[in-house]
Amino acid sequence: QVQLVEPGGGLVQPGDSLRPSCAASGFTFDHYNIFWFRQAPGKEREGVSCISSSGVGRYYQESVKGRFTISRDNAKNTVYLQMNSLESEDTAVYYCARQCGSSCRGGDAIDSWGKGTLVTVST
Repeated sequence: QVQLVEPGGGLVQPGDSLRPSCAASGFTFDHYNIFWFRQAPGKEREGVSCISSSGVGRYYQESVKGRFTISRDNAKNTVYLQMNSLESEDTAVYYCARQCGSSCRGGDAIDSWGKGTLVTVST
């Protein structure tokens, strides 16, 4: 059974950092690209970042570029999203997702989703 579990959310103040992770099981982890998406209340879901199966390719939405860093440890079947300089606009539920057989940059062919972790950035 494919599972993606995302611990690491929480409540922080603007300027703080968080590092949610995506722990995967039930599939050959290093054969798949992994995305992070987020969705804020009343907003459309948007792609945040993607990392290729090998970890070499890394892509970011423009609004987080320079602040967020995606990484993976294939030996641990885990992807991380280091989020620095957080702002209120980053408040959302963050989801990791598995991509099946497509380019990391396209954001399509998502076939499995985690349940998400809530990140709240507030004073």
